[in-house]
Amino acid sequence: MSYFGNIDKIQFEGKGSDNPFAFKHYNPDEVVLGKKMSEHLRFAVAYWHTFTGDGSDPFGAGTAVRAWDHLSPMDKAKARVEANFEFLEKIGVPYYCFHDRDIAPEGETLQETNKNLDVIVDLLEQGMKSSGAKLLWNTANMFTNPRFTHGAGTAPNADVYAYAAAQVKKGLEVGKRLGAENYVFWGGREGYETLLNTDLGLELDNLARLYHMAIAYAKEIGFDAQFLIEPKPKEPSKHQYDFDAATTISFLQKYDLQNHFKLNLEANHATLAGHTFEHEIRVAGINNMLGSLDANQGDLLLGWDTDEFPTDLYATTLTMYEVLRAGGIGRGGVNFDAKVRRGSFEVEDLFLAHIAGMDSFAWGLKAAGKMIEDNFFEGILENRYRSFSEGIGAEVLAGKATLQSLEAYALQNNPIKNESGRQERIKLKLSEYIFSV
Repeated sequence: MSYFGNIDKIQFEGKGSDNPFAFKHYNPDEVVLGKKMSEHLRFAVAYWHTFTGDGSDPFGAGTAVRAWDHLSPMDKAKARVEANFEFLEKIGVPYYCFHDRDIAPEGETLQETNKNLDVIVDLLEQGMKSSGAKLLWNTANMFTNPRFTHGAGTAPNADVYAYAAAQVKKGLEVGKRLGAENYVFWGGREGYETLLNTDLGLELDNLARLYHMAIAYAKEIGFDAQFLIEPKPKEPSKHQYDFDAATTISFLQKYDLQNHFKLNLEANHATLAGHTFEHEIRVAGINNMLGSLDANQGDLLLGWDTDEFPTDLYATTLTMYEVLRAGGIGRGGVNFDAKVRRGSFEVEDLFLAHIAGMDSFAWGLKAAGKMIEDNFFEGILENRYRSFSEGIGAEVLAGKATLQSLEAYALQNNPIKNESGRQERIKLKLSEYIFSV
């Protein structure tokens, strides 16, 4: 059965095309800074938003119209597998990502749940072999079921903790079987509402213990995926432990996990933390912790995790500029953790939304590549910090300066002359790069 029979394979037609079902900027074979676009971007489709999302929100029922809506839970899960591979082939995306509960429904017991999962994993394995599609990452959904109301790896209930560990174990086995290149941990319920009923130290210690168990088991079964942690400051918990890149890196360093994990960063999570996406990428990059990206954007007028498809060209350009400066995303990718708007309920909208996101990132990649080739902004940095390349500044960087030597230098009372940061000129130059590609 074809689930998208009226949609042909999406092709690159260039900027002159007026075909809405065509790429204007994403040409997978176009070379930017010595690599193909497809190699820089490594796009992935998010199973949960694309195939299980129904357009519901806290104020209304789902609006999405899908061919599998009328089916029973397991038949629906099987249909979504078929739809996944058809969609990947037609949109031209090599990777997909999923939570365990996205692909198969829970049963009455863990045994029944795992049996359901095995049935669908069989189908996914077959589809991957026949289509050539690959799994960028998988993860365990340990936040939807009411059992996780107080957390999973940080739960105050040891029975819940054990269930979470069993779910992670199964997830690692599934990841190994399907050749996942990464495995993600997202602590949707790993946080707290009030410290008056929270043992903060115990919860963080237990979360680290779970991660160490996962590392040990992955090694035992020969699963060599890159482990990723996805920061988010709030929603659904008021205060989540992996607040942002800096907080997560600090946690990893404290518990001797920094050599086993990198970060899966999401744009909308960055803005919820009061940061920009490029800030989070820079923090991860300078700490050698950049692992993968979840591509979306939020609506700053709404203030929650709206998971919109990324269309802000300034954001995609600055994102790719930071990625290129960091040396790329390695085994990671650009996963569209994004959903069509509630009013965009037809299946065609799934294609139009992904085209918009892919073109926006391709546009940003081209602009960022030109920025790096021209060395314009690097020149600004070099000039701005030039005082540290000679004299007392060079002594500071060389580790030769002391408080005494710096005081002696300051007591010379040489005139201090600051220079303009030229912020407005810089922003205009950024616009020139974006709209020249």
